[in-house]
Amino acid sequence: MLDSLDNNWDGLTVFVDHPEIAMDNNKAERQVLGPVVGRKNYYGSGSEWSGRLAAVLFSIFQTLGLFNLNPRRWLQIYLQACSENAGKAPEDIETFLPWNMTGSDFKQILLAK
Repeated sequence: MLDSLDNNWDGLTVFVDHPEIAMDNNKAERQVLGPVVGRKNYYGSGSEWSGRLAAVLFSIFQTLGLFNLNPRRWLQIYLQACSENAGKAPEDIETFLPWNMTGSDFKQILLAK
C-alpha cells in the first residue's frame, strides 16, 4: 500500500497546485448515476444490441447536456433528418455534433426547452 501511495503521490496531490481540479470525482460519479439506476430499475437492456444502443444514447445525451442543449429537441431534429433521408442516417452526420453546429442550429436547439 505504501509503494502504491509513493508511486501515485503526484496524482493524488495534483489539486494542491491546481485548485481548478476537484479533490474527488463526486461530480463524475453523479453524472453516471442516472443510467446505472435506470438500468437497475428497468432490469437491464434485455439484449446485447439494446445494451449498446442504451450506451450510445447515454453518451449522446450526456454530451448534449454538457453543451446545454435540449436532448429531446436535438433527437427530434436528427430523426427528422433521418426521415428525409429515406430512414437512413444523414449523409453529413458531422453537422449534428454540438461542436460543429452553426450558430442558428445551436440556438434553435438551445432555446427549445
